[in-house]
Amino acid sequence: MAKLKLGPIEDDKPVKVTIELPALVHRDLIAYARAHAADTGLAQPLAVERLISPMLERFIASDRGFKRSA
Repeated sequence: MAKLKLGPIEDDKPVKVTIELPALVHRDLIAYARAHAADTGLAQPLAVERLISPMLERFIASDRGFKRSA
C-alpha cells in the first residue's frame, strides 16, 4: 500500500463547524479513513469528522501560493 500523506492524528480540543459534503466526497473520506487506519495501525478507522481538520491543515501547509501571500 502507498504511504498516505496523513500521518497519526493528535487529540486536540475541537471547535465545532458544520459543513455539507457531496456524497462522493463523503464516500471517499470513509475509504480514506479505512486506509488511514490500516496505514497507522489503528484497530478501527477514525470518524470522518476527525480526518477533515488534519487534511485541511496539511493542504494549507503545502499550498505555496498561500505561503507567499501570508
